[in-house]
Amino acid sequence: MKSQAVFYHAGCPVCVAAEHQLLDLIDTDKVNLEVVHLGESKNRLAAAKTQGVKSVPALVVDGQVLHINFGAAIEALE
Repeated sequence: MKSQAVFYHAGCPVCVAAEHQLLDLIDTDKVNLEVVHLGESKNRLAAAKTQGVKSVPALVVDGQVLHINFGAAIEALE
């Protein structure tokens, strides 16, 4: 069974760099990965916050939040 992952970002340089690195590392045969740009998909902010995302970039894998570097606080995107 594949893991489920969502990479949340805001499009800032820190987020874009993390996205490119992660996409190169993640084996899509093992992980269903969705990339969500919260600056463009504001309707996904509530779901990100519910999952525990405090800042972006962040990767949520099977319900566990992994905060990567720091681009912006989630509140700054509201």
